[in-house]
Order: sequence, then structure tokens, then C-alpha cells
Amino acid sequence: MKITDTIGLVLKRKGNAKILSLTPEHSVFEALEMMAQYDIGALLVTSGDKLLGILSERDYARKCALLGHQSRETLVSEIMTTEVRAVSPLHTVDDCMTIMTDHHIRHLPVIDCGKVVGLVSIGDLVKWVISDQAQTIQALEGYITGAYPA
Repeated sequence: MKITDTIGLVLKRKGNAKILSLTPEHSVFEALEMMAQYDIGALLVTSGDKLLGILSERDYARKCALLGHQSRETLVSEIMTTEVRAVSPLHTVDDCMTIMTDHHIRHLPVIDCGKVVGLVSIGDLVKWVISDQAQTIQALEGYITGAYPA
């Protein structure tokens, strides 16, 4: 596990995680229920296979709650982010961390041949990097103690 690994590898490691999405016509309340049910911070907004946007807890907090809108009456289309940054499975972990840092975002849809194939969060990438560091530390400890294969 290295920061030069592709997002495709990250998705493969995550397993066959279901891509959670909803349509723009859903209420914000329904979106919040879904986020709570699956313990996630963002949902993709789609129409068929087409990615239309993303709805995050940040969108809700800033565009609904703080403005006094009622989540049961507000549609996802009214507060979702439509300018979505996305990556391909060939982008690296480092590429994605740079995009997330530069654009202050926590989630990146992964698109292959025009179809959404996954979603990675900053948490997924941090776990990947930590695993890489743990492997490096283990290899170095083995080398120092002489347990490293010759």
C-alpha cells in the first residue's frame, strides 16, 4: 500500500461496497436518514447512471439548517453540490489527497467510462497511507533486528 497506488486498488480493497445514491427529487430529510442508516457523510446524486451532484453533511449544514429551511420540505436538488470533482480508477492515492486538500472536499466519486464505479473518502485514503506506513515500519524493524530476509 503506497501513495502511488491507484484508486482502483483502493476500491478493490474496500470490497464490493454498494454505491449509495439518491435522486434530486428526494427530500433532504430522506437523504439524512440514509446517511445516518449507513453512517456516511455524503451521498451521490444521480439520474440513472449519470452523476448529477453530491450531497454532504456540509451541504445540509450550510445550505439548509443555517438558513432555516426545513429538511422535510427541501429537495436534494436545492442544496446539492453540482460542481463535483471526480477521478478515474487510474488516479493515485496521492493525486486524490491533493485534489481533496486543494478543493477542501472529503469525498471523490470514481468514474470509469462515464459510469460511477465507486466513492472514496478522505478516511479511506488516510487508512491506506497509515497501512503503508505500518508496513514500512515493520520492514525497517525487521531489518534492524536482523529478521529481514537476506
